[in-house]
Amino acid sequence: MEIGVQLPEVEREVRWPELLEIARMVEARGFDSLWLGDHMLYRGDGRSERAPWDAWTTLAALAAATERVKLGPLVAATAFHGPGLIARMAAAIDEISGGRFVLSLGTGWNETEFEAFGIPFDRKVSRFEEAFEIIRRLLAGERVTFDGAFHTVRDAMLLPPPARRVPLMVGGHGPRFLAATLPHVDAWNTWYAWYGNTVEGFAELSAGIGVRKSACVLVTVDGGRGERSAEDNPVPEEQLREHLDALAAAGADEAILVLDPIDAGAVGRVADVLF
Repeated sequence: MEIGVQLPEVEREVRWPELLEIARMVEARGFDSLWLGDHMLYRGDGRSERAPWDAWTTLAALAAATERVKLGPLVAATAFHGPGLIARMAAAIDEISGGRFVLSLGTGWNETEFEAFGIPFDRKVSRFEEAFEIIRRLLAGERVTFDGAFHTVRDAMLLPPPARRVPLMVGGHGPRFLAATLPHVDAWNTWYAWYGNTVEGFAELSAGIGVRKSACVLVTVDGGRGERSAEDNPVPEEQLREHLDALAAAGADEAILVLDPIDAGAVGRVADVLF
C-alpha cells in the first residue's frame, strides 16, 4: 500500500515556509505522496473564516521544491476553472515535477465558495461530465472539439505536448458520477467522512470499484488538537499500522493521511510509527 499525506487545508493559517517544511518532511521520511485541498473559502460552521492557498500555483511550487513524491490536488473542482485550463495546468505541473503529478478531480461541494466567487452551483454533475470529457481527451493527446450546454472548445490541443498521459483520479461516489468517470480513470478516492473512517465502511463503499482504490484516513497524533472533528472516528497514531494493514486487506491500494495536528512534527511522529 502507498501512503501519502494531505498538507494543511483549513485547519489553521499556514504560510509558505511552513508548508514547504511539511512537504519536505513528507518526502524525507519516506511517504509516497503529498496532496493539497482545492478550496477558496469556508465559513458558517461555527469556526472563523478560513481557506488554503490556491492549490494549482502552490502545487507548481511544490513540484519544483521536491524530487521524489507524487503530488496532486485532493481533489480539484472542475467548476473553478475552464476544462482546457485545467488540462494545461496539469500538463505543466507534471512537466515541472518530472512526471510525478496526479490529476484528481471532483465536482466541488462547498456552496459557500461557489456563491462567494460567483461560480454556478446548479447541475454540478452535468457541468462536471462535460468538463471531465474535455480534460481527459486533451490529456490523452487528442485534438478536441466539443459542444456542450456548459463548455465549448474548437480544435483544442495541448502544446507543448505533455511528456506522458497524466494519471487521473476522481473523488466522488454517486452512481452517475462513477458511471461517467470510472471507465476513464486510473484511481478512485474516498474522503474519510464518506465511509466513517472504518475498514468496514471502506469495504462497503468501495465494493464494485474496478480501479485503483485510494482512501483518506483521519489520524490523531498525540491525542490531536481538534483541528479536525473528533466525531469522525479518528484513528490514533499508535493504532495506525494495524488500521492500514486491515484497510489494505479490504482492498485499498493507497491511504492518504489527514493528520490532526498537521505540522512537520506530526509527520515525523507518524513516520516513526509506520516506517
